[in-house]
Amino acid sequence: MTLRRTAALALPLAFGLLGGAVTPAQAATTAPLSCQGKTIDTKAPIHYRTETLINAPLSKIWRLQTDVERWPAWQEPVLSNERLDWGPLRKNSRFRWTTPAPPTATTPATTLSITSTVHQIQRGKCLRWSGPAVGEGLTIDNGVHVWTFTEVKGGVLVRTEENWAGGQVEADVPTATKFLGWGLEAWLKDLKTTAESHC
Repeated sequence: MTLRRTAALALPLAFGLLGGAVTPAQAATTAPLSCQGKTIDTKAPIHYRTETLINAPLSKIWRLQTDVERWPAWQEPVLSNERLDWGPLRKNSRFRWTTPAPPTATTPATTLSITSTVHQIQRGKCLRWSGPAVGEGLTIDNGVHVWTFTEVKGGVLVRTEENWAGGQVEADVPTATKFLGWGLEAWLKDLKTTAESHC
């Protein structure tokens, strides 16, 4: 799940082009999110963490998040997504998806192809996947993405945390972190909007 940018791209392992201010990652002051005891790469210089409360059934949120082939239906930044295996999403499942990355001072506009492998999954609780993102003129060697889902008063607290690694994106950590943050915030916004809709 690794995404794009090297000085400024726009989506998070899955993710999307956005504009606007991004708040600093919260990971520095709290323990990293984990799924079955596994976290992001905490030594990676590029990482971002965020969360949102979604007023919808956990089953609906989980279905949206794990039916990866349908991501393009509710996430505008996801152009395509195909499973590389069959059946329900499970450990070792793989999927390849594409998302646009805008031009930056050091990289051209491109489309990133991200190949993600699920490493941990606990139904209704958490997901963890990783993988590279490759586009013309831009490569993220690896990204690790963790999601957790907790039923609370008022709905489900969805938390997500991701890191990127690779020489190209690490050449400008602040910019890469900014765009990773934009992508994750956009993903959560789309997930919340879709899950809370009556459709």
